[in-house]
Amino acid sequence: MRVLVALLAVLVVALAGSGAFVWSLDAGAAAAGQTPGELDFEVPRGATARAVGVQLEKEGLVPSALVWRYTLWKRGGLQLKAGRFRLDRSMSPLALAAALEKSPLAEDEPFSVLEGWRLRDTDEALAAAGRIAAGEYLKAASSSAGYRAPFALPSGGLEGYLYPETYQLPKGRVDPRVLVQKQLDLFAARMWTPNEAAVAAQKRTLHELVTMASMLEREEPTPANRPMVAGILWKRIDQGWPLGVDATSRYTLEKWNDRQAFLVQLRDPKDPYNSRLRKGLPPTPIGAPTTVSFEASLQPTRSEYLYYLHDAQKVLRPSRNAEEHEALRKKYNVY
Repeated sequence: MRVLVALLAVLVVALAGSGAFVWSLDAGAAAAGQTPGELDFEVPRGATARAVGVQLEKEGLVPSALVWRYTLWKRGGLQLKAGRFRLDRSMSPLALAAALEKSPLAEDEPFSVLEGWRLRDTDEALAAAGRIAAGEYLKAASSSAGYRAPFALPSGGLEGYLYPETYQLPKGRVDPRVLVQKQLDLFAARMWTPNEAAVAAQKRTLHELVTMASMLEREEPTPANRPMVAGILWKRIDQGWPLGVDATSRYTLEKWNDRQAFLVQLRDPKDPYNSRLRKGLPPTPIGAPTTVSFEASLQPTRSEYLYYLHDAQKVLRPSRNAEEHEALRKKYNVY
C-alpha cells in the first residue's frame, strides 16, 4: 500500500510538472462540466485536511481527491477548521483551501415559510420569532429593485416569487433582504430553470402562471387535483368568465380566516381581487406557490368541466354546466 501511495505521489508531481494539473488548481469544478452554484459544506470535528478531499470530490467541488491532495502539497498544508462553510463550484481547489481556513459560518436556526403564505404572513411569523421588526420583511419584498434572478422580476412587489421552504438563518435578528434573495434563488432553481423552455413555448407569461399557481395552492387541497382545477380556471379565463375563486377575496384581509370580513369582500365590486365579480386573473399572486402548483398551472389537464366545488370532506366535485353545478351544491350543501 505504501508503495502504491508513493507511486501516486510521484505521478502527481510528474503531471504537475508537465502542466496537466494547472487547470485543476486554478479553475473551479464548474469549468470541468459541473453545474455552478453555492452549497453549504460541513467539515466534521476531527476531520483531517486530506480526508476532506473525499467529500469535496463527492460534492463535485474538486475533480478528484488526488487533485485535492496535490493542492495541499502545493500550498504547504491547510489549517482546517470544523464547521459549516459556504462554498461555490466556481472556486478553484486553491480557493477552496483558502476558504476552509477562514472562520466557519455562524450556527443557524431553521425558519419555515409555509405553502400559500402571503408576504404579510411571513412578516408576522418573522416578527413573532424576534427575527425582524414588524414590517421589515414586507418592505424588503415590496420591490424587486436590487435583487437578482435569471428571469424578469415583476416591477412591483415579489408576492408569489418567494419560495416556501425551511431556511437556515443566523440566530437572532436577520437581514430580511438576505432571506428574500434566498427565496428568489430557490424559486429559480425549482420552478424557473426546470421549466424555462416550457414557459417560453406557450402563451401564458411567467407572471400569469405564478398568479394561477398561487390560487391553486390555496384553492385545491389535494395536489394531484391541481392540474384539473387549473384546466377549468384557464378555460374560464379564455372564455371571458369570472373565475369565482373565493381565495382571492381573502388576500387583502388582515387575517385570512376572518369570515365576517371575507363576506364583506365578496360583495364589494370595487375590490380588484374579487374574482366572483371581476373577470381575469387578480392583479397579483395571492401567496407563495409550490412547484406542484406551478407545474399544474403550466400543464393543466384538459376536461369537459367548467365548474367545481368541494364537499365537506374537501373532495373535488367538478361539473360541466351551471345545472350540474347547482345540483352538486344542493347535494353536498355547499353555499
